[in-house]
Amino acid sequence: MFLLQTPNSELRTPNSELRTPNFFKMNTLDISYNTEREVIRYPEYGRVIQGMLTFAKTIEDRNKRQKTVETIVNMMLVINPVGNRNLEDYREKLWNHAFAIAGYDLDVTPPAGILIVREEEKPKLDSVEYPPTTKKFRHYGRGVQMLIAKAIEMPEGSKKEGFVEVIASYMKLAYKTWNKEHYVSDDVVKDDLEILSESKLELHEGHSSLDLLSISANKREKEMLRLQQQQRQRNKQNGGGKNQQNYKKKNYGNFRKRKP
Repeated sequence: MFLLQTPNSELRTPNSELRTPNFFKMNTLDISYNTEREVIRYPEYGRVIQGMLTFAKTIEDRNKRQKTVETIVNMMLVINPVGNRNLEDYREKLWNHAFAIAGYDLDVTPPAGILIVREEEKPKLDSVEYPPTTKKFRHYGRGVQMLIAKAIEMPEGSKKEGFVEVIASYMKLAYKTWNKEHYVSDDVVKDDLEILSESKLELHEGHSSLDLLSISANKREKEMLRLQQQQRQRNKQNGGGKNQQNYKKKNYGNFRKRKP
């Protein structure tokens, strides 16, 4: 009689020792995960290309090793096609990548005209410095900040007053662009101008309306709409325009008159 004993999942027979049944034994599989493998230097070529180049380093025959590496580079070209790029420049890039993947320990000769340069020896470009920006009043844009800085440096006089007036008018136009549903008063623009200029600029008394740029912009927009409408009317009067006439010629110009 067999008795199941827990928690060790063992079976006991009346006249035998403890035995672990075979169906409780699990098969162990040797699974290798990518996290335990060597890091891929260029993921765009995959682990297979890296393994091939690693194997190519172990080939003792130089001619065979040379042909093997050339074949691997051709496979890299198939994996990442050249597209619209220059083929010769792209082949040089592939050969440099092949040497980099092999750790620059590849005893082969690259094709003529191809120079192998290590990554650390390549000239590095300086990072592009972006202009400083302020977190406040970003809806006015960087151009307004530059104009305000220019106006602060100008000498006092009517020219500076007119320039400040133009800046304020443009600020109101920019503000209304992002706030079309709300009314924008001149007082809001004046306060923002004072904050952006750190109280160094202000509108003079008796300045003209700040809606001058807005009015001129609306006039230009209406003029463009009027010209577009006139062009559409001319196209209708001319039978639908050139495209419509060409279409008619294309459809009806190939028919021949039948003889009666």
